[in-house]
Amino acid sequence: MHTGKPQLLFVHGIGGLRDGVSERRQWLEALATGARDAGLADWISALTQGWLADVTFADYSDLFHRRGAQGGAAAGELDPDEVPFLAGMLDSMLEELSEQVPPEDSPQGARVIRDARFQLDAAVAGRQGQGPGDIGRRLVGVTTTMLRLPGMRQTAQWMNGKALLLHLAQVGRYLDRRAKKAHVGAAVRARVVDGLDPERPLVVVSHSLGTVVAYEALHEYGASVSLWVTLGSPLALGAVVLDRLVPTPASCPENVASWLNFWDRDDIVVGRPQLAHWIGPSAGGVKAITTRVDSRGLWTHTATRYLEHGAVARPVIEALRP
Repeated sequence: MHTGKPQLLFVHGIGGLRDGVSERRQWLEALATGARDAGLADWISALTQGWLADVTFADYSDLFHRRGAQGGAAAGELDPDEVPFLAGMLDSMLEELSEQVPPEDSPQGARVIRDARFQLDAAVAGRQGQGPGDIGRRLVGVTTTMLRLPGMRQTAQWMNGKALLLHLAQVGRYLDRRAKKAHVGAAVRARVVDGLDPERPLVVVSHSLGTVVAYEALHEYGASVSLWVTLGSPLALGAVVLDRLVPTPASCPENVASWLNFWDRDDIVVGRPQLAHWIGPSAGGVKAITTRVDSRGLWTHTATRYLEHGAVARPVIEALRP
């Protein structure tokens, strides 16, 4: 039985270079807002002052932004080798969006998705006569169109389609299993579990690409995990992510006692909200329990937006407190 002060591990997703100290504070502040929303204001000081748990923000962003080191292409550049993966990922994303945004619910959103689908199909159909650079530019057109979705129109999270495409490319870099590329994923997972004490309770909150990283890291981690929370997860995003996971077929890590998954319909990176339909339970019967949350305002694909919800914060606080 684990004893001692609990550990709270934050695992971030796609994006640019991060300031781990600053983001740890931002995630904690957002979680405190969520605790207040859940009626757990009495626990906010214990959380933010570090009395409730030792909090770690696992920052691996530099591994994707150092040329010649771990991450391959530098920020602002798209590796031609990444184009096929990105085309497949955009295909899966548009397939999911078309199911989540039917014409009867959002005629405008459905039109945007159809326009993006037309652009993607045209880019893929003409691939043999195009160079990787031209296909990459066409894919930027697809993501630019996707950012016109009603829930994304005025967001400043991604300034343009190229920024979104470059961030999505990080998923492919992490999942690349080729001999010359597999070290990236290994380095990311090592960064995530570094410093954890297997003798103490652990709660993991992961977001976006971080849910994919956490899936594989927790399968490798030898100790038990009281609660695993996934936010805005692409884990079950078609064959482009789901079939690349290790181990496969995908299943809940055996050491996870509880898995809660949260999604927002305006989060364009989310795939197949019902993870339990696509990712099997552990041998002990633990599988993802999914809840939809509706974020207020803009920037829906950020961890802090999710953490501000009482539905997300409550189980985290309850798993940490004595």
